[in-house]
Amino acid sequence: MTLRQLRQVASDLGVALYSRKSKDQLVAAIEERQDAGSNEPSLQALEAQMEPAPRPQAETSVVFLPRDPQWAYVFWEISDDDRASAQAAGATQLCLRVADVTGLPGGSVHPHTLQEVIVDSHATEWYLPVPLSDRDYRVELGYRQGSGGGWISLAYSSVARVPALHPSEQILDQFVPFSLESAPGPVLPAAASPLAEEPADTGLHERLYQSATAQWRRISRGSEAFHELDTSGYDSSALNQSGAGLWASGRDSGIGGVAPRQRSFWLVADAELIVYGATDPSARLSIGGEEVPLSADGTFHVQVPFRDGKQLYPIEAVAADGEQKRNITLEFSRTTPEDNSNPADKAASEWF
Repeated sequence: MTLRQLRQVASDLGVALYSRKSKDQLVAAIEERQDAGSNEPSLQALEAQMEPAPRPQAETSVVFLPRDPQWAYVFWEISDDDRASAQAAGATQLCLRVADVTGLPGGSVHPHTLQEVIVDSHATEWYLPVPLSDRDYRVELGYRQGSGGGWISLAYSSVARVPALHPSEQILDQFVPFSLESAPGPVLPAAASPLAEEPADTGLHERLYQSATAQWRRISRGSEAFHELDTSGYDSSALNQSGAGLWASGRDSGIGGVAPRQRSFWLVADAELIVYGATDPSARLSIGGEEVPLSADGTFHVQVPFRDGKQLYPIEAVAADGEQKRNITLEFSRTTPEDNSNPADKAASEWF
């Protein structure tokens, strides 16, 4: 019996303060009144007179859910009336028909391809192999009818697209322009990109990097050690205007029939770290104590320098009410085992 029904019985029996009692207290109070000689029927007798609770009638339906580019998950439900009608019409095997409807109107009955999978008659779910990825599919639930190959259709699923095996061709990342000879500049958002809603930043990325590496200053910077090499004590008097040494072959000697050739070669390479995520659009987000602006949909992404050493980025989001907080700390480490690079303006001339 429900709590409301028990309260009605308790009211009829004159149980005091029945509206304040819990369900167990009401049962005990009613039984105590009945044991005291009341002529009211017992709870068991009342429940026996009640009709069984109505059960919701099942509706025939089928749902198609792609799991990955090669497999999909299908589950269904068949009402008792539809099952009985199908069996009366000579249904023999329960089947799933997978139809490729890529580019076709929603109500099209002529798919590109059709694959039929026999399933257990008492099953309610099944894993299906996908014929071809990056296509739209629809599943039909039905029965095979007799030996003549007839078909009894029960339900159709919604159209769902199976993801592709290859990566997406749409690239939404916004990479910050940078120069190896100067500090990283602010992010320049693209006008047509929906993600580029971050306002112009004045040194945010460099400040984030400095705060992330504040406790790792003792670690060397790898490639920067080469770029910052002190050449003040280097004697350039032994070089002529072309950069060739005093004993360079062919210098003013006129020996040989082939004039010497000169060239310079250079290489630059570096990396950046992209930190991105999303939270409630009304929240306040900070990375390493620096507040980071959010887009209209609550997403954020920042590109910071990724130099040698360890970097810590503690990320914290605080709700608008200031009571709820979420945080995560990311740690990254970069090493440069070998560096034989140089910028173009420091390319050394070579004779060959």
